[in-house]
Amino acid sequence: MPAACTLVLVPGLVNTGAVWRHQLPALAKMAPTLVAEHVPAATLPDMARSVLERFPGPLALAGHSMGGRIALEACRLEPGRIRGVALLDTGCRALAAGEAGDAELRKRRALVGLARARGMRTMLQQWILDMLHPGRYADVALVEETIAMMAGSSADDFERQVEALIERPEASDVLASLDVPTLVLCGREDRWSGPAQHMAMAQLARASTVVIVPECGHMAPLEQPAAVSQALCEWLARVQG
Repeated sequence: MPAACTLVLVPGLVNTGAVWRHQLPALAKMAPTLVAEHVPAATLPDMARSVLERFPGPLALAGHSMGGRIALEACRLEPGRIRGVALLDTGCRALAAGEAGDAELRKRRALVGLARARGMRTMLQQWILDMLHPGRYADVALVEETIAMMAGSSADDFERQVEALIERPEASDVLASLDVPTLVLCGREDRWSGPAQHMAMAQLARASTVVIVPECGHMAPLEQPAAVSQALCEWLARVQG
């Protein structure tokens, strides 16, 4: 990777750079590596535009969850600057029509309502059950780290980002247009965006590699840090090569 090319790590919904803390040391040895902390933008394209404005020049982008969708929007906006894309526990489709979309809408807005009524920490104590592999519920340190990371955001932050996800653009066309090294990774037991969804995404991207991480839910970078670090380093080596 040319010295001028920067690796930018994009966190997910009300996540911070802490979600990448296990991966940062190894990646930083391979390339200049920075984290795109979220700004108060109302749409995913605006979030992507902010990333592109804050980090000039050629970029390799790695996004987790909502961060993967932001990475795809950055590819849509300025494809010529993107040297590689890693998409972790994410998706590329717009909100589904019919009952599937209505069910997602109800679930997301119920979480927003709980955050407003009882606070972010109370909401997160419920939401975390969908975010982690069930085998990790007894890992008190992991559970508390994950909740504490997200609890630093306000209910306003949470609602704004949730609404941005609800209004997410269809990005399958962006994924199909990629001709750069692309990593598609998720936890095998991810309840929000599982393996079938990621296999379909990988079929769209011509230069893709798929990694399904066993014994892992939605928070792959924290749940299985070694496996995620290895996959990201191998992807970054492809970008450099």
